[in-house]
Amino acid sequence: MNRIQELEKLITKYQHSYYTNEAEISDEEFDLLWDELKVLDPENPILKKVGSDIEENFQTENSYSGGNFEKATHLIPMGSQEKAADPNAFLAWTKKVNFKEYLVEYKLDGASLELQYENGKFVKGVTRGNGIIGDDISANVLKMKGLVKELKIKTDELSLFGEEVLPFTGGIRGEVIMSHEVHQKYFSDKANCRNAANGLMKRKDGEGSEHLQIICYDAFFTDTSNYEYPFKDEVEKMNWLEKIGFTTSPLQLCNSPEEVIDYRVKIMENRKSIPYDIDGLVIKGKKIDLIDAKRNRPEKQIAFKFSLEEAISVLRDVIWSESGATYTPIGIFDTVELAGTKVKRASLVNTNTIKSLDVKIGSHVVVTKRGEIIPKIERVIKHDEEKTLEIEIPSICSVCGSKLIDEGTRLYCPNKTCSKKVYHQIEKWINVLDIRDFGTALLKWVLDNKKINSISDIYKLTEDDIIEFFLNEESLANAKESLGAKKVIASIKNHTEISLSTFIAGFDIEGIGELSVDKLVNAGFDSIEKLINATEEELANVNGFGEILAATFKQGLKENSDEMLHLLNSGTIKLKSNKDGIFAGLSFCFTGELFTMKRADAESLVKSLGGTTKSSVVKDLSYLVTNDTSSGSSKNRKAQELGIPVIDEKTFLSLAGK
Repeated sequence: MNRIQELEKLITKYQHSYYTNEAEISDEEFDLLWDELKVLDPENPILKKVGSDIEENFQTENSYSGGNFEKATHLIPMGSQEKAADPNAFLAWTKKVNFKEYLVEYKLDGASLELQYENGKFVKGVTRGNGIIGDDISANVLKMKGLVKELKIKTDELSLFGEEVLPFTGGIRGEVIMSHEVHQKYFSDKANCRNAANGLMKRKDGEGSEHLQIICYDAFFTDTSNYEYPFKDEVEKMNWLEKIGFTTSPLQLCNSPEEVIDYRVKIMENRKSIPYDIDGLVIKGKKIDLIDAKRNRPEKQIAFKFSLEEAISVLRDVIWSESGATYTPIGIFDTVELAGTKVKRASLVNTNTIKSLDVKIGSHVVVTKRGEIIPKIERVIKHDEEKTLEIEIPSICSVCGSKLIDEGTRLYCPNKTCSKKVYHQIEKWINVLDIRDFGTALLKWVLDNKKINSISDIYKLTEDDIIEFFLNEESLANAKESLGAKKVIASIKNHTEISLSTFIAGFDIEGIGELSVDKLVNAGFDSIEKLINATEEELANVNGFGEILAATFKQGLKENSDEMLHLLNSGTIKLKSNKDGIFAGLSFCFTGELFTMKRADAESLVKSLGGTTKSSVVKDLSYLVTNDTSSGSSKNRKAQELGIPVIDEKTFLSLAGK
């Protein structure tokens, strides 16, 4: 496991504990991990995951790590929903589907569950998991309110089945929720109803499951060999669920998108009177669409989210997080509760943000969660000039005493030999190259003892240079041998042939990771000479790069070119090419969820085999990879229009020889 993978795992773990209001580390410690990943891999998907994505990601990854429950496969995959955060986004979606009627339900804020039935009898309750496989928590489900153990339907009570009573074999979709009343009475120590419900439903001993409620919203048959699908529309389906004893949420039929928007406003106003948590509305057509329902991301239904939850607080202090050469302002404000979690700090990004917000110590600020783990200060709403103080911006490096440079978007120490900057750059190099056994303690020791002072110096180290770190005085006197020292030196020697992208990313240039350099390489800047000689304008014209990043990159090259060229010209580092790999000359674009690996790992696999990756469907793309090849998504449609093959994950892995 390299450092990036280790950081992904740690951040996901600690985000989960934060999300459940059971933080295992301090905010400052979490920020250090977050900042380190941002430096090593600025475009890492973990940095972009928000809200429920984080929680689901944690559950998904840990559901395969030897948990307490048996695994079970869903009868129909549980896909993720399209989302609209505001009326404009919702209206844009309605133009695609063009329904005559819109069926509107509550978007329940709980934990998804599939109830499986055979011949009318309940056999299994399966959590969402990764959408394909979840945890079998049947024993706990049996204790929950709202479960119908046996579906008994008299012929004269349900005309859908004519004169014959047919037992139900299939799945019932629902949400496990906890009411506000139960939360307040029994579980007020938990951050919110959703977190409490999530915890209880996964308890091995089942304790507390009796306090949970199942609310159902969908049904599908897996055995229709003797009859046609028995519902003519979604309304009839929901009525059937209610008739056989399931608890359902209210339905609303709207004749236009505008009616849906008005209904959303009404529900938002009355939200506090609803006995359980909802965080939006689910909108779909009245007509049942089984094909769309089976997609990873159904296109004919959407989650219309409520407006952002926000709170007003007072900014009390600003501390400056120091990562490498960069100083980042962190706002500290009076604790507020957002989405069930208590927050008291938010990044102010840079000095430009401080100035544009006109924020000061003592300012009344609007804080939103935006579904993220770390909240955002949106705006200042009130200034009491007598009680506010200007935010003090550092002007001197806390380590070397050099004058800091404030570019607006970045406040940093320009001193190349600043010990903090040197430490951070060498640490970045070690992590990007994944030089095993060269940990932070050893790095600090070799720097403190003047063994190294640059990246080049790493490759001059010998066992004798570092043996003292691994052996105590008695061991040194008896035999100057150390397995630890041997392993470190061997690992260093094993990392002398690397790709151009890895080489550049290892130099700790602000905002530049391997994916950023890949964009330049794919655009034809495929050698160190071409990169050094390129103008800012040429780099800025590369898709996904831009003027600011181009300027930062050129400055970084200017500062580090001497050492870069020394490493290469001396033969210390050799740049390898994957031009002869089986994917040489091929390009891939990934969309949707992958089942066997993360998207970042799939992209790394492509590059290791000589191929390139693209973020969008363009005419020179070789393959679009998706597990929903029949989707009518914009990427699928464009690929079909351009004649680009659309393949699934299994086919992709076959092409890769896996």
